[in-house]
Amino acid sequence: MARIHKLSIRNFRSIQSLDWTPSRGINCLVGPGDSGKSSILDAIDLCLGARRSAPFGDTDFHNLNVAIPIEISITLGELSDDLMNIEVYGDHLRGFNSRTNTIEDEPGNGLETVLTLQLRVESDLEPEWTLHSARAEEHGHVRNLKWKDRASLAPARIGAYAHSNLSWSRNSVLNRLTEDKPDLGEELAKAARQARNSFGQDAAAPLGEALRVVSETAASLGVPIGRAAQALLDAHTVSIGDGAIALHNEHGVPLRSLGTGSSRLLVAGLQRVAAKNASIALVDEVEYGLEPHRLIRFLDSLGAKESDEPPLQAFITTHSPVALRELDGDQVFIVRSAQGQHKVIVAGTSDEIQGTLRAAPDAFLAKFVVVCEGASEVGFVRGMDQYGVEHRNEMSLYATGGAFVNVSGGSPDNCFKRGLALMKLGYHSIVVVDADKQAKQRNVNAFLGAGGQYITWQLGHALEDELFTNLGDAALDQLLVIAKERLSTELVAQHIQSMSNNQHSLAGIEASRAAGEPYSEEVRTLLSRASKNETNSWFKTLGTYQRVSKEAVFPYFDQAKQEFREVVNQLKGYLNAAGA
Repeated sequence: MARIHKLSIRNFRSIQSLDWTPSRGINCLVGPGDSGKSSILDAIDLCLGARRSAPFGDTDFHNLNVAIPIEISITLGELSDDLMNIEVYGDHLRGFNSRTNTIEDEPGNGLETVLTLQLRVESDLEPEWTLHSARAEEHGHVRNLKWKDRASLAPARIGAYAHSNLSWSRNSVLNRLTEDKPDLGEELAKAARQARNSFGQDAAAPLGEALRVVSETAASLGVPIGRAAQALLDAHTVSIGDGAIALHNEHGVPLRSLGTGSSRLLVAGLQRVAAKNASIALVDEVEYGLEPHRLIRFLDSLGAKESDEPPLQAFITTHSPVALRELDGDQVFIVRSAQGQHKVIVAGTSDEIQGTLRAAPDAFLAKFVVVCEGASEVGFVRGMDQYGVEHRNEMSLYATGGAFVNVSGGSPDNCFKRGLALMKLGYHSIVVVDADKQAKQRNVNAFLGAGGQYITWQLGHALEDELFTNLGDAALDQLLVIAKERLSTELVAQHIQSMSNNQHSLAGIEASRAAGEPYSEEVRTLLSRASKNETNSWFKTLGTYQRVSKEAVFPYFDQAKQEFREVVNQLKGYLNAAGA
């Protein structure tokens, strides 16, 4: 069961340079569009696939620079006895150090024996596959894998047209399910002859008049066709090859007529069974054609839950949060590029990364991430974003590649730790936290040192404190309307009366407002404390805070205190810069 230990790509499409040591099991590639994810799969397929030629064009060269050749090198380990045959491949056998992920040109003690297959394409666009080792090149020994070995190593490409694997065609997974290939050549030829003869008998009646005219005309002209012409299927156009043998269901309907998702699911399962012969699978857009529950089953068939001894080495790409939620952090790899230089970074299995994968997997599919202390902050920022789109013709943060991570309360340190973990993977992170609890300064400094940005409220303030302290009177009126509609007038009144020790009432506050009196500082503080009722908080849900932003905060934003407006505008600036 050969596995890829090292992949090197040079000058191929968007990739100028890439060196990567993949894992033995699932390798799920994520990254922004055009980051090179599909090109990595194509490079593996082109280098390892059982083919004698492949179509290349100038556009396959990085920046159309045909002066620099395309080079794709794959180092394979866990070799079969055939591939470690010294008489056949001895000069090309090399050593792999699994501790340092480095390759040495000679096998040795403590090193795994490996082979390196290289594909090279020059400006003439003719691909050339060879085994690579420095000592073989020094001795002028050039060779490729034997065709039988190439066919055994060829990866299974489970794409949109997976039904091609549901017949016994060349390189089909069905041909890998048994070592003893049946010799059906004679039977197929016999079937073709029977089809021609059977058609001739059936066609005699409807084509009889035309056949009679042909026979009489040939006889009158002395053309030797025998006693009578026949309408048979043309032997040159009717032949039955291996691909004509296909799987059918119990009613005789070909399985190639299955839907895309069903075909991919079945082929993935068959590929797993056949893995003892071909253990590498390539799946672009793994979610394509699959409902969430079938996508989970598809990942299971590839070995997503069997990290100790994975049945396949699978290279997949995805844009599905469902797929990412099913994986561990050491199965997820982020593709990053800068000026053609590519790197693939493993997400890792820290608590911060694994927690994000489970709670907010869409963050790994984003360009930048807003890490919020709780649902209140998520709702507040989402409402701000929606108000800007609907009333100010602003670009949504979703349109610019943003996503949210809800840390779900607790210590604000968790926000900075999670933000830092995402920053290390190349995601720009913006943290939004309350100021009623203080984060450890070392966590804040580490986050800022990595390039992160954060906003918080005035010292000691939670979001409710900030709103009731800084918003204008009209905004506070609307906050009370939202609270009463969400809970009830009676419950809001009880909270106010209880929190004020019967010194204030909702009715009295509303009567003062009807008389044109502003909210006093005492009442503002009271409303802030009452709104944070532990049993029935007025606003602490994502949806409610979206409404608070859209109906109470930003329609009256110009009336808020300057300190509050400066903090919010700073947040807007961070979001705009991250999405630029």
